[in-house]
Amino acid sequence: MAYINEHFLKLQAGYLFPEIGRRVNEFSQANPDKAENLIRCGIGDVTEALPTAVIEALHAAVDEMGSRETFRGYAPELGYDFLREAIAEHDYAKRGMDIGSDEIFVSDGAKCDTANILDILGSQNRIAITDPVYPVYLDTNVMAGHTGPADDDGQFEGIIYLPCTAENNFVPAIPEQKADLIYLCYPNNPTGATATRDQLAAWVDYAKSNN
Repeated sequence: MAYINEHFLKLQAGYLFPEIGRRVNEFSQANPDKAENLIRCGIGDVTEALPTAVIEALHAAVDEMGSRETFRGYAPELGYDFLREAIAEHDYAKRGMDIGSDEIFVSDGAKCDTANILDILGSQNRIAITDPVYPVYLDTNVMAGHTGPADDDGQFEGIIYLPCTAENNFVPAIPEQKADLIYLCYPNNPTGATATRDQLAAWVDYAKSNN
């Protein structure tokens, strides 16, 4: 018999974004005169058409795949060299950062990487997250068995919650407890707050002192 991962049962009912969508739809149907001016602060969907340069690049890539001479199968596991070199040059070198192409890998997205990196981290790590937080940071740790059950307020046992409020400009204070893995995201999602260089340096100092 195959056993399921019982940590999935700890997850709270309803993922955030479908719940936001459901409430938006209910409000829009009940208030059609207000729906058009509704400001959506849920999932970060796109609102504009693709620019011409992107369309042309997509068409060129499709044409390459339609010819035996230029067809490409699976990409290298770390991404094509030309792309990694372009990222190193345009995203880093032009901003004065010495990042080599061999330090860059192309994946299927940050959300997957956020979840997959837990595969190499032990379950005994103490996790700290900002509150509020982007759901994937918390949910992936719950599913990986890094937390206990949730209480009546929806907070999980074993997690260090770092309050982000108007009083601290949505930048949390350094925790008094020792944390092994800390999730920091700036500019922050969902608050939009930014952290100063000094504030980020304080987190680096905290990490070094707790190594």
